[in-house]
Amino acid sequence: MSKTTMVVVGVVLLLALFAFGSYNSLVNLDEAVNSRWSQVENQLQRRSDLIPNLVATVKGYAAHEEAVFAQVNEARSKLAGAQSVREAAQADAQLSSALSRLLAVVENYPNLKADANFRQLQDELAGTENRIAVARMDYNNAVQRYNAAIRRFPTVIFARLLGFTAKDYFQAEAGAKEVPQVDFGTPGGQ
Repeated sequence: MSKTTMVVVGVVLLLALFAFGSYNSLVNLDEAVNSRWSQVENQLQRRSDLIPNLVATVKGYAAHEEAVFAQVNEARSKLAGAQSVREAAQADAQLSSALSRLLAVVENYPNLKADANFRQLQDELAGTENRIAVARMDYNNAVQRYNAAIRRFPTVIFARLLGFTAKDYFQAEAGAKEVPQVDFGTPGGQ
């Protein structure tokens, strides 16, 4: 075997090792993104499971607030049916807004605020909201690492050849920073 052949075989072998290493690294990053998204979904489901109990408790005190209850249930259904990160983010923003209106309604009912079941549900919901925020942050951090890895040279070449594509970040909707308007002057008002 000539020196030239050995050099070519050595270069091919090094390229193959680099390709295998890059592929395995990208698979690990992709799985990390999927795992983090699973945690976001897990926390969103936890919140979704708490909502019927919260709504039932509030309904006992504020039966005339049907519009708010309907908005919470509609948003909860949209979140359950979300098929992508973008759809989940939109539904989550809608649900957060509806829950804010529901909790604003509670302010008119001092007996409800003193109810032990309601307080427990409210505490669980607050804890879940914190978990959701952490899970979103972890997901976005994993997406950032993955997206950066598939864009770095020379890994970008292998990533494109092997079908690795950028992942979507979990982003708040444009109106998510706006405080919901609540009007207690009209029955079922918002």
